[in-house]
Amino acid sequence: MFDNLSDKFDRAFKVLKGHGQITEINVAETLKEVRRALLDADVNFKTAKDFTTRVKEKALGENVLTTISPGQLMTKIVHDELKDLMGGENVELSFQGNPGVILMSGLQGSGKTTFSGKLANYLKTKKDKKPLLVACDVYRPAAIDQLHVVGDQIGVEVYSNRDITNPVEIAQKGIQHARSNGFNVVIVDTAGRLAVDEQMMDEIEKVKRAIQPTETLFVVDSMTGQDAVNTAKTFDERIDFDGVVLTKLDGDTRGGAALSIKTVVNKPIKFIGTGEKMEAIDIFYPERMADRILGMGDVVSLVERAQENFDEEEAKKLHKKIQKNKFDFDDFLSQIKQIKKMGNMKDLMGMVPGMRKAMKGVEVDDDSFTPIEAIINSMTPKERANPEILKTSRRQRIAKGSGTSIQDVNKLMKQFEDMRKMMKLMSNKKNMANMMRQMKGMGGKMPS
Repeated sequence: MFDNLSDKFDRAFKVLKGHGQITEINVAETLKEVRRALLDADVNFKTAKDFTTRVKEKALGENVLTTISPGQLMTKIVHDELKDLMGGENVELSFQGNPGVILMSGLQGSGKTTFSGKLANYLKTKKDKKPLLVACDVYRPAAIDQLHVVGDQIGVEVYSNRDITNPVEIAQKGIQHARSNGFNVVIVDTAGRLAVDEQMMDEIEKVKRAIQPTETLFVVDSMTGQDAVNTAKTFDERIDFDGVVLTKLDGDTRGGAALSIKTVVNKPIKFIGTGEKMEAIDIFYPERMADRILGMGDVVSLVERAQENFDEEEAKKLHKKIQKNKFDFDDFLSQIKQIKKMGNMKDLMGMVPGMRKAMKGVEVDDDSFTPIEAIINSMTPKERANPEILKTSRRQRIAKGSGTSIQDVNKLMKQFEDMRKMMKLMSNKKNMANMMRQMKGMGGKMPS
């Protein structure tokens, strides 16, 4: 996410490396690179110019403390400005009304229908709501079918009426259906077009006037950069939407839409889509996004995702098994499944501070665990429960059954044994205390 932008910011801050103080000259050199990074990310020219002007004023007005380097200070100032540029604070979705009505708008191909499903799944699983999806795209032949497929996938009902061609009437009947059947949130998926046109704008204006939604969200493909911002401005002038949804942030996103849209339309980004799975939806936090852009990771979001997939009873059982050195391949497979539920691997890696740089050039995707799962699934229940019985002949059979090599199986066995030893060591409070004392004796440094 925003890898190119992050790399360019890194290069910009290197200008200050080794300098003992901030001066007009080195600030100017740094900000020249910052402005170039923003423009390369397809940020609006005026937005980039205003951004660097504010950073310059703050940087030259600061006295650098002896404990803070000029590079650290500049990073802090840029971080705060990035946070403000993207809205400052996150803005919650409103659920007022009985039912609350959320109107989805945007161009065709922006991911609007898929995101409607993600939002319904989020409201159902995280907010304990009973959502209803309403299919109002009467133009695209497969649009209604697509929404029904999404609804079936997440276990959410979809209201549609193929006999009616008026989107306003379908939306109204969908809301009536929700009231009659105990749904407390209605998500209305409207038609998109390949480009903004008058007919499209008239139609969505009529739908909005007729149903008076609690929230109107504008869904935009984040990979379209400045075009997305211009489209958002046109939509906002006509329907006065309440918030923005950025989709496809897991792709080759330059960052222009995320950094410019709040300034141009003065509406908050409320959600982001970070993958194809129905769970790949996050609330947008400007500060956390600024952290990630500057390579600081996003530990808070990582912990939140872990907690959402955390089974307390299962964890207690696992801890007892680790203490007895009984952690086996069934437990390992269970942990892999929990990690996969947290989201796509590249996104998770980006949340760990420093990991983006460490993993640069290394391809990490959701298929990374596939060979490991294949090897474990090729074991018998007895072998998974008793890894020590996996001698050469068994390993050869497992390699053949999993479509991997004996070297792959041996490598996994070594990694598993190393991990089991470390888990056993860390589960013992006495061992942990000794490790802490040793580290303290070395001045808090790990041995090289």
